[in-house]
Amino acid sequence: MDAVPRRAGRPLHVGLLVVAWFSLVSALVGMVGLTLGGGMGIPLEWIAGTGFTSYFWPGVILGVVVGGAQVLALVATHGRYRLGPGMHAAAGLVMLIWIFVEIALMLVWSPLHGIYFVAGLVQVVLAVLALGAWPRPFLARDR
Repeated sequence: MDAVPRRAGRPLHVGLLVVAWFSLVSALVGMVGLTLGGGMGIPLEWIAGTGFTSYFWPGVILGVVVGGAQVLALVATHGRYRLGPGMHAAAGLVMLIWIFVEIALMLVWSPLHGIYFVAGLVQVVLAVLALGAWPRPFLARDR
């Protein structure tokens, strides 16, 4: 059995892969930039009061947690495991939580927050549709 139900089709499968690879590469680039790149020019004032004295540990957490969730989703999908769509839903939620926590701790908003929020949201929506929440017909009402 395919990881994505046949009724969901190839567009959902491809969409999940594209979003997951985008999120994984972004998390890894962010991890490298924050850990080895000295914070990528982000002011240290943004993390004042968070318990972090540099961007090293946030970078490690970004790479391991956010990137790791994407890796698990991609492995499950490429391996055609039935839990693939569920892993994508979880990875998308991890991305959303990362963005919420980052904004809450830093009290700063960047356009990148919007981009990664949308990426996480799209991944969750595609995963839920791949799990079978595909309305038939789309605007049908319950009795």
